Amino acid sequence: MAYRKVCDSQAGPLVGEVMHCSGGLDLDWDLDKEDLQEAGASMDRMQMQHVDCQISGCSDPGPDPDPELMEPIQPSVSVSPHGRFERLQEDPNYISHFTRAPGHKGQRRLHCFLLRYLLAGLGLFVLGLLIGWFSHTPNVKPPVHPSDSSDLLEELLRGIKADKIDALQRSFSSLSDDSEEARARYLYRQWVGLGLTDVHLSNHTVLLSLPGSTPNTITDRSSHQCFLPNGIPCDQRGPNDLSKQQFSYAAYSAVGSLQGEVVDVQYGSVDDLRRANHSLNLTNQIALVKLGQAPLLYKLSLLSELGFGGVLLYIDPCDAPSGHHTSHQAFRVTLNPGGNPANAVGSKEPGRSLTSVLVQPISAFLAKTLLSSPSTGQGDSCIPLAMPPNTERKRITLTVGNQLSYKKIYNVVGYLRGKRNPDRYVLVGSRHDSDHGGGASAIMNQLIAALTEQTKRGWVPDRTTVFCSWGGSALGNIGSYEWGKDNSVILQSSAVAYVSLNSPVRGTETLRATASPTLLQLTSDIQRRQLLSCIRGGNCPGPNVSSLQLPGDVSFFANQLAVPTMEFAFEQTKAEETTSFLSEAQFSAESPETLDPLFKFHETIAKMTAEAILRLVNDPVLPFYPLDIALDVQSKLKDKSTVSAAMLSSASSLRNDATFFQSETMRPANDPKERDPSHVRMLNDVLRDLEKSFVVPQTPPGVYRNLLYSLPGNNPQFSILRFSQEATQFCNMTSKAVKHTALCHTTVNQSLALVLKAIRSADRLVCFGLELFENYPNDTK
Repeated sequence: MAYRKVCDSQAGPLVGEVMHCSGGLDLDWDLDKEDLQEAGASMDRMQMQHVDCQISGCSDPGPDPDPELMEPIQPSVSVSPHGRFERLQEDPNYISHFTRAPGHKGQRRLHCFLLRYLLAGLGLFVLGLLIGWFSHTPNVKPPVHPSDSSDLLEELLRGIKADKIDALQRSFSSLSDDSEEARARYLYRQWVGLGLTDVHLSNHTVLLSLPGSTPNTITDRSSHQCFLPNGIPCDQRGPNDLSKQQFSYAAYSAVGSLQGEVVDVQYGSVDDLRRANHSLNLTNQIALVKLGQAPLLYKLSLLSELGFGGVLLYIDPCDAPSGHHTSHQAFRVTLNPGGNPANAVGSKEPGRSLTSVLVQPISAFLAKTLLSSPSTGQGDSCIPLAMPPNTERKRITLTVGNQLSYKKIYNVVGYLRGKRNPDRYVLVGSRHDSDHGGGASAIMNQLIAALTEQTKRGWVPDRTTVFCSWGGSALGNIGSYEWGKDNSVILQSSAVAYVSLNSPVRGTETLRATASPTLLQLTSDIQRRQLLSCIRGGNCPGPNVSSLQLPGDVSFFANQLAVPTMEFAFEQTKAEETTSFLSEAQFSAESPETLDPLFKFHETIAKMTAEAILRLVNDPVLPFYPLDIALDVQSKLKDKSTVSAAMLSSASSLRNDATFFQSETMRPANDPKERDPSHVRMLNDVLRDLEKSFVVPQTPPGVYRNLLYSLPGNNPQFSILRFSQEATQFCNMTSKAVKHTALCHTTVNQSLALVLKAIRSADRLVCFGLELFENYPNDTK
């Protein structure tokens, strides 16, 4: 028996449809004559007419057709599946597959009606959901993201307002508990509330040096007159003098009493000490020393080597900032170079100090009395304090009663995570000391609020910002040193920069910026841009940027880790040669409300710091400029008398390579079309590590190990070269016993060798970067 099955579609070709036709489907059965047993009416019964197949999906009830039949049938083509059809006939269910059951048309119509009602109900349900969604969704436009970095900067700066900083400061200063722990816990809650999701509060038990139960005194042996450090007679002490005692001592000084003659050594330079040593026996005498010109710890090391038993410190009125009347004020200093003094002391038992010399700060008024100096003025007509020639030196008794005890200090550290490079950290540091931290903490909170607000609007930083508020800063940057040492392994490979808010507004006269040479260009650009809208309406100083070393929590990161640093601050005096180290003296600070009633100076510092943070966390290529390092090195080698030809040649090579690196490697990486993430990351690592080449193993006390930071002076010079020359002069005038000390072992040749090694190391790193990127496989797609 031969069969032919034909499906003719009225709507055109069938594509991918099986047993579905838009029109009627005629099945013609051709039978061989030998199989015909009936004719006429029986043949009509054998012919199937117009089997309805609808594309809409309404099908006959019963099991689905055999999958082998579900093949596309091409129109106008006769298909003769002889063997296949016979196999289907052998299936007992074949007839049920295609035989129409009784009542089929009614059931099909019922199914179609049910499907229609189901679809209609589903549509109404979805429509109801959509109406409810749009009716309850607030009509808020999606945030408009800044189109570029300049728009983001403008948005960020618009969020920083003087009145906001004022409100934050008032909230901070209204704490009923003024302890460091209470301030730290307040900052922790504030930072979490402002949007930081990863904030940590930690504490360290450290050795602190605090004022004793009775004040330190200076007694004139000839008149038996006792004086407090501020110059007031002891018998006239008032109730307010007890609170001032915390600013009238030298932390970690030796304790006890000492009788000796007062020796005027001016600033304690080598020349000053040579003059005093020629005329006097200095053993167990008491030196009267001015702050300024050199680090305090360096001066104390020289005085201790010469045999002095006590030191009285003061600030000459001629060096004091204009408008600041400090003649009758004593101050506080710390002899702690950094970190927990218990580790340096080497004993867990309180009672030992960091020096064997008794040290006490006094007022200029008391210094004038002890020197028998004539009255002096202030300003241009000022006559520096000095002991007149042929004056009998006073003999005094110095009594120091400081106390050492273990206490807890607290650090608060919060993270604003980056996305592309979350393991690269930009640190922002302030302090929360009860006497100096108010303005810095308010600015820090405003920065956190402004930056987290941008993240809520969709901004995602590239690198992670680490906000740090340090404890124990006044007594030697203890909190920052301890946290830095605990995390030194991570910071050495991950810290990108440190932005300091150590004491942002300590005056209103001069806007000063300090930065390592790597960040000098960025710092200058920010300062120049902010000065265009100056507070004083056009009567503003020009950019004042330097790489002078300054005290503060920035010390550990610049000095130990060689992390590029920057700091903006308003102060009351210019950073001149004789006044640059006056910031080592800690006076009772004026409240931010008194110093800056409108908080405009705080707003300026906050905006400049915010711009620096944004550039450091957002720029694909770090805004570091190796050429500035090379130029700084060459400027410090201008004294040809002590510099070798090899050193000048190495400095010139560093400049040439840095110029090429900056133009041929850094500039293309700033082009988005040529920017490759792995390429940029390697480039940034070279830029980050460049300053590490200039860290030397040991320097004189108080001098940075990072050679790129300089000491004040008319002629720029590497600090270790300056002090090695002074050490040579100092050792030539001292006894044989002194010549065996570590200070005298540092020769000029040794210092020159260290400088040469640092320059060559930096040049090799730049050349390594050039070779690395020259052979880097570029994507040629």
